[in-house]
Amino acid sequence: MSKVSIIIPTYNEESCIEEVLERVERLNPSPFEVLLVDGGSTDCTREKTEGFNLKFLQSPQLGRAAQMHFGALEASGNTLCFLHADTFPPTNLVEIVSQTLAKEDVVLAGFRSVMRGVRNQRFTTFHNRIKTYYAPFIYNPYRTTFKGLRLLFGDQLIFCKKEDYQRSGGFNCEMQIMEEADLCIKMNRLGRIEQINHKVYSSDRRVAKWGAFKANFIFIMIATLWALGVPNKKLARFYTHIS
Repeated sequence: MSKVSIIIPTYNEESCIEEVLERVERLNPSPFEVLLVDGGSTDCTREKTEGFNLKFLQSPQLGRAAQMHFGALEASGNTLCFLHADTFPPTNLVEIVSQTLAKEDVVLAGFRSVMRGVRNQRFTTFHNRIKTYYAPFIYNPYRTTFKGLRLLFGDQLIFCKKEDYQRSGGFNCEMQIMEEADLCIKMNRLGRIEQINHKVYSSDRRVAKWGAFKANFIFIMIATLWALGVPNKKLARFYTHIS
């Protein structure tokens, strides 16, 4: 069984972090360690984590990419799971991760993300699944068709071996958006990326706020502009402006 290090980046996540950590504590078998990497929260995020079996780390840089990279370097396990603070893993996470990465050609994998919350999010859930395939095809049809390129995103709970993460160069700490897609491109040079047939459940808080049409339009626009080479800082400003 792999020694799984779960890395959770946080910034002002007091509303949901307890529920996620409670779910993590119910994992069977248990992960090797849980690293919560905070970006300088100004709410009660840290206080909400007290009493849980985890290592609380203060990231030197705010930003999901920078925080996850910092956690990856600090991790002691041989396998890394990057879990967003509003995503809920299956109880047998460690077993699924170990079995998936036992495949010689798979270097990075992620789950099927199901959006849940106060509204029906079937369309967004469906879109989350298919964008794993159409987004890389827009970016590089050849690698998508013949080299197993897939683009996985944070709400899919992505995981890999630490040695492969380090070989790839890991997350680009300067990226403010599409950091997981960038990692997928790097990892695909080492092997195949897989979306596995297991589910994780993510909060629909942002989709519910925007509305399904606007949210999915934003997701499509961001992925398309990224694939066309729009600089990351401009993408981040575009994302902030329309949200």
